[in-house]
Amino acid sequence: MKCAVILLLTSCFSCSSARYTPNTAAATSKLKYLLEPPVYPEVVGRRGGNATLPCILKTKPSHYRVKWTKLTPEHEHVGQQNIIMISNSHASKQYGHLGPRAALRKAHPMDASLQLSRLELQDGGSYRCELVNGIEDESVVVTLRIEGVVFPYQSKDGRYKFSFQEAKNVCAKQDGILASYSQLYRAWTEGLDWCNAGWLDDGTVHYPIITPRPVCGGDLDPGIRSYGPKDKKLDQFDAFCFTSQTSGSVYYISGSFSFEQAERACKHQRAELALVGQLYSAWRFQKYDQCDGGWLRDGSVRFPISNPRERCGGLPEAGVRSFGFPNKLKHLYGAYCYR
Repeated sequence: MKCAVILLLTSCFSCSSARYTPNTAAATSKLKYLLEPPVYPEVVGRRGGNATLPCILKTKPSHYRVKWTKLTPEHEHVGQQNIIMISNSHASKQYGHLGPRAALRKAHPMDASLQLSRLELQDGGSYRCELVNGIEDESVVVTLRIEGVVFPYQSKDGRYKFSFQEAKNVCAKQDGILASYSQLYRAWTEGLDWCNAGWLDDGTVHYPIITPRPVCGGDLDPGIRSYGPKDKKLDQFDAFCFTSQTSGSVYYISGSFSFEQAERACKHQRAELALVGQLYSAWRFQKYDQCDGGWLRDGSVRFPISNPRERCGGLPEAGVRSFGFPNKLKHLYGAYCYR
């Protein structure tokens, strides 16, 4: 089978980690109250699962509070934060979007580790555990990484059609969020090579190149090519989206359907046409492999390949291949359903 357009993607990463970084004040002197671990433990988090962010006290001041906050992507280095929980030795209070899904582990009297349940895509990022003493405040920063996959997304009208907000919206419509720079970087280290620039969640624009070529920046070294911050309202690019595991499953219905017929075929089985992110999730987490083009809900036609072979796209790497956005009236493709 030959396809007119091929999109080759790789998994964003296979594991995630928690990284401890002292704040500026603590970096100049040894921590007195908080334990700075001798190793960097890994925390694997997937959408819908749970994660524990470690924070251990080695000694307690007479009066103190522990405050957990999430640092926003745009301001991780200047301290803007969203409070999740404030606690002392007797009680705790939860705040904001994460509060209802947050609790202290309290495995022992010195344990101030934060437990997050029902993880969402937006939960990835940096978290600060801060001991507030009023005199000698200390903190460590833990980075939670959600295991998932990065995929470029382009408008059916061609490349470079999305403002920043439109890019955010289109990722959400495909069961994803705008990827972070670290997620794109990990995808590049595992083989993502993409010549079109796309928005990331911090308002910057990049594209990953493994094999330099004239149409993709010329003879520059392989790496993440950067356009830097762009005007979020006026400038237009593609989008790099990020998604993780889903609670449902994707399956293929064989046939020669128009787009409307594919929709009906899924509905007849009490399902719906799959989103692009759902197909990538199935490919990444269930190793889904189907050598047949099928309609998706955005009007594109794609197929997932986990076992590359000559007649399934002709490329040696695993990935999700694409026929682009064919005429919806053509009776040529099957359907990828989700339920």
